[in-house]
Amino acid sequence: MPELRKDPIIGRWVIIATDRAKRPDQFMGQPDKPFEPQESCPFCEGRESKTPPEIYAYRPKHTPANTPGWDLRVVPSIAPFLRIEGDIDRRGKGVYDVTNGIGAHEIIIETNQHIANMADLSAEQIAKVVTAYIARVSDLERDERFKYVLVFKNYGWQAGAGRIGHSRSQLIATPVNPKRVKEELAGARAYYDYHERCIFCDLVKQEICAKERVVLDIDGFIAIVPFAPRFPFEVWIMPKEHSCDFTSLAPLQRLELGKILKKTLLKLKIGLNDPPYNYVIHTAPFRRPKAGYWKSIDQDYHWHIEITPRLTRVAGFEWGTGFYICPILPEDAAKFLREVEA
Repeated sequence: MPELRKDPIIGRWVIIATDRAKRPDQFMGQPDKPFEPQESCPFCEGRESKTPPEIYAYRPKHTPANTPGWDLRVVPSIAPFLRIEGDIDRRGKGVYDVTNGIGAHEIIIETNQHIANMADLSAEQIAKVVTAYIARVSDLERDERFKYVLVFKNYGWQAGAGRIGHSRSQLIATPVNPKRVKEELAGARAYYDYHERCIFCDLVKQEICAKERVVLDIDGFIAIVPFAPRFPFEVWIMPKEHSCDFTSLAPLQRLELGKILKKTLLKLKIGLNDPPYNYVIHTAPFRRPKAGYWKSIDQDYHWHIEITPRLTRVAGFEWGTGFYICPILPEDAAKFLREVEA
């Protein structure tokens, strides 16, 4: 019989469609569009002139900017969704709110090698990527026009990455807080107001105790399939110690995160035939004290990474109701991933 499960953070309902359930090994990624030849890749070392000038880079001190010799580069998007120049100018048009499209849109080129999937980078290189995220978010926080920076990755055509087979991720700074993050913030605060505890911390403790939805438990991080997943093989990575700010990670923690992120992505690649996927980092918004300032956010929110393989499609029922339909029990998905050798 199908089962409805309620997400304990934002109250979203998910249908676990057991009547349509597949075995875990039936969720192989569908053939994606092939990557373009390496010769046309603008992100490879030696093709620095094909991108806008770098904002940030890992490179030896003796090498000038925008030349070969780098390990990682961050550049502005060549086709930004939001632009950094100008004022916000929030205004009304009748009942509608409008602001100028102010923000920042940057591309993190994660390696100088022509490697498509982050799963194939070393943990040490992924730690450098994490450090680049932190550096860029921290820099953008100084711009008081911005309230939030979303870091995300699209891998594969079906996940919105295009056909350039070079590992990269993106960040977008916005002058407003994203709705998905605000829903989590509100749910976490409501739980904290009643229990005086962080709901994410309670989830971590419960999942470690139960073990049935745990995929990996490495050093200071845990990877789980959530109790009410929106998508098959959705995985969340969370720090086991409470922290609301992704940018507060110390150097050793960045390497630990690199290890669990690599291993999680490698399990998805091996177990599900290299599926397209997205991941997003949800962290606390910038906090600038003012009237009505949310003072408990340091205690009630908990940053995390949500990884969603693109194995199913959202259709009319999901769009019409806000429900999601997941055709596999999360416990079965977690067991399958645990057993994948990576």
